Amino acid sequence: MTDSTTAPRAPAASRRGLILSAALGLAVLAAIALDTTVVQVGSEADARQQAFSPDTYGTQEFPRIRDAVIERAVPATDLAAAIAADQDAAIAEYGTPASTGAIMMVTVTGTAGEPRAGVYPLTVEGLPEDLRIRVQTGPAINGTDLRDAPGDIAFGAFKNQIEYQDAGSGINRAMAAEVLAPIDTTALAGKQVTVTGAFRLINPSNWLITPVALEVQ
Repeated sequence: MTDSTTAPRAPAASRRGLILSAALGLAVLAAIALDTTVVQVGSEADARQQAFSPDTYGTQEFPRIRDAVIERAVPATDLAAAIAADQDAAIAEYGTPASTGAIMMVTVTGTAGEPRAGVYPLTVEGLPEDLRIRVQTGPAINGTDLRDAPGDIAFGAFKNQIEYQDAGSGINRAMAAEVLAPIDTTALAGKQVTVTGAFRLINPSNWLITPVALEVQ
């Protein structure tokens, strides 16, 4: 005899559950696809998604800042005379406005004195006796004078104040690697040096120069 017994069918409710689950899964995948933006490597969108690197930024920006400062640098004797005669006029002619004190570009040759925390005083002929000129050589380079010198690096180009501050530090490190690292900055006392750099004009009788070029004779 032929066995006419057939396998039991899955309950209709169970089949409907499978169909609903599959449909729900497809809907979720479709929603993910709609919410996903394809970013091409190297595109502007890709750059925005990458974390900000102060050192990369500094390495990219320092060469043009160096060139701009050298091009605009004024001999210290001329700059000191202009500031003494009319500080506002000197800023308008030679400086870059900034939120705290204008940034002035200068070149000066003098004899380095004894350093303090990597900062050398310079004795310069032809300058007023009450004018104190110093140059910082590290290892720590402080301030944002180089960042602010060109006048076109604005806070609005960065995500927040931390990035803006870090950009200045990255530029300082790039300068130190290019300008200061090849020099024995621990042994400048008594030597004649020529410095080109920038300083923030807050006290007209006290210039702290951040160099973009430094020659030792």
